[in-house]
Amino acid sequence: MAAEPDLAAEGLLGPREHPARIALRRLLHHRLFMLGAVLFGIILVLGILAPVIAPVDPDRLVMRDRFLPPSFAHWFGTDNFGRSLWSRVVWGAQLSMFIGGAVVAINAIAGTLIGAVAGYFRPLDNILMRINDAMMAFPPVLLAIGVTAVLGPSVNDVIIALGIVYTPRTARIVRASVIVLREMEYVQAAVAAGAGHWRILRRHILPNAMAPLIVQLSFLFAYAVLTEATLSFLGLGAVPPTPTWGNIMAEGRQYMTDAPWIIAIPGVALMITVLGLNLLGDGLRDVLDPRLRIQQ
Repeated sequence: MAAEPDLAAEGLLGPREHPARIALRRLLHHRLFMLGAVLFGIILVLGILAPVIAPVDPDRLVMRDRFLPPSFAHWFGTDNFGRSLWSRVVWGAQLSMFIGGAVVAINAIAGTLIGAVAGYFRPLDNILMRINDAMMAFPPVLLAIGVTAVLGPSVNDVIIALGIVYTPRTARIVRASVIVLREMEYVQAAVAAGAGHWRILRRHILPNAMAPLIVQLSFLFAYAVLTEATLSFLGLGAVPPTPTWGNIMAEGRQYMTDAPWIIAIPGVALMITVLGLNLLGDGLRDVLDPRLRIQQ
């Protein structure tokens, strides 16, 4: 019986494409992902370029310019103290991006570490997951309110509070992936070859657990921005007059009839940010989740 020809060796099949390039190409053709990238990109660019595009001090008081509606002179109008709402919203975008990024970084490190340890070292699993379950029993906003009430209202304390609130959810997702991956044949082969536990986690398990983690972190960014705005609205976030979307809306709620733009414009900015991040997360899930790829 003649051997089958090696098509790849004979050049009849092209070289195998790297999975990362395949995923990137699929993302670029995913309409909702691209829409989310554009929406989130607009807010991100505004935050990064805040010193350039909003040079007016967001805390500058001009009482004679109170309650000016949006115009060419004041793109987003002014608030009850005559402050430029354009500057306050743009600088608020920078603070929201900073807080969201910091919370994601905390979760990427702490959540991954806790989840990996719980999923790989079975004696520690029950202890760590019971603590996780106790923290997840509280609604995220209520737990964040409780933590910030203890720590005090400030940007750093909000980041710590949101990191504490959302780390258990990230840890549980990483743990689930690690439990599945530690039983795979290539991991068992590494164990048989005498590889250390941390080497196996670092080189064989965690790289293959990144897909669900990336999807989780994209949604987590949206949760962090939304929860921070909620805390600021309730007076538990950044201390006024620091411009945050929650602070601006809290001040504008008293003037919804006479100056609705004060609360509407930061609300729209918050909506665009959360919508963009959710569309990004949906796109990443569609492309990176192997179960969805099989169904397609």
